[in-house]
Amino acid sequence: MTTTPIDSAVEAAPASPSTARHLTLAVLALATGGFAIGTTEFVSMGLLPQLARGVEVSIPSAGHAISAYALGVVVGAPAVAFLAARLPRRSLLVGLMVAFAVGNAASALAQSYDGLLVARFASGLPHGAYFGVASLVAASMVPADRKGRAVASVMLGLSVANVIGVPAATWLGQNLGWRTAYWLVALLGLLTVALVLSFVPSCPGDRSATWRRELTALRRPQVVLTLLAGAIGFGGMFAVYTYVVPTVTEVGGLPESVAPVFLLAFGLGMVAGTWLAGRLADWSVMRSMFIGGAGQGVLLLAFSALAPTGWGTLPVVFGITATGSVLVVSLQLRLMDVAAEAQTMGAAMNHASLNVANALGAWLGGLVIAAGWGYRAPGVVGAALAVGGLLVLVAAAMLARREQPVRS
Repeated sequence: MTTTPIDSAVEAAPASPSTARHLTLAVLALATGGFAIGTTEFVSMGLLPQLARGVEVSIPSAGHAISAYALGVVVGAPAVAFLAARLPRRSLLVGLMVAFAVGNAASALAQSYDGLLVARFASGLPHGAYFGVASLVAASMVPADRKGRAVASVMLGLSVANVIGVPAATWLGQNLGWRTAYWLVALLGLLTVALVLSFVPSCPGDRSATWRRELTALRRPQVVLTLLAGAIGFGGMFAVYTYVVPTVTEVGGLPESVAPVFLLAFGLGMVAGTWLAGRLADWSVMRSMFIGGAGQGVLLLAFSALAPTGWGTLPVVFGITATGSVLVVSLQLRLMDVAAEAQTMGAAMNHASLNVANALGAWLGGLVIAAGWGYRAPGVVGAALAVGGLLVLVAAAMLARREQPVRS
């Protein structure tokens, strides 16, 4: 087995932390940042009417604020990894969360549409790099056979945000003004700074890292294939997630009041899948990716088939995000392994590819609806994307057989 820098860090660390409490608090601190990021990523979707009125634009135009955030993620992940790989990782996490808090405070203070777009773009810049660096730090604190669970625990903050953070921030925004939602997220960012400084141990950066070496990650076939699998395969979930409410109301005949129930099912599925992903990944990262991708493809087809039943799609919705979360965590771990010396770049790029998946899935789902194929069509499109992701994984597995495998 090839030894990567993160493996060396894990092997150099003690077999167990000084106390289980210290490790728990450190992971909780890292997960709090994920909770803050998950809240701000999705809360804008629930506040589009308020945002539109606040900056005096149409609702479709206000939706560009969501795209601006996603663009910030795609740009920020490689840029931060490119520029900051040598920095001490705890200090880098603190800097990223400070920038995150400032971006969300700027969103709350925005007085114009253009100002809001710039602020949302700035808010997205730390997103991918934070998850990448936090995953590296979490993995370095535990034995090698628990890396999957450590990384999943960090990602669990993002999942819990969809169950608690997003509904709470949306309620605040609807009742106290949309700006309060972003102020809440900014405070969560500052809370993360305090927790990271208090509980996360000092973790040196890679002092041998250079911008040229970090860029080598993007030239590694396994890294490119893993990113492509995420950008295509995970797009299937967003093809359905984006249009789930009109599907269950227009096709399933349910009232609009059930929307929170289905969105809650998405969030709970994400939590369950992230928890399961850690266990599966500690067994086999590659097999976990196949399980997540294949399971998601089957369930997306089931959603399309069961759409007329209304409530019959509820457990399917739960399963779609559960299997999708297994795929996401496994992709994160795979990138950490196959990036070799370019650890920061590899770990950070996962969320960039996932935001591409978000845009791709929503766009393709909208295309088939606009073409007159109905609200059941996005489920079929999503299944096709899942199959596409699986084909990329097959190519990666075949290539890995011809190389010395990084992780079995």
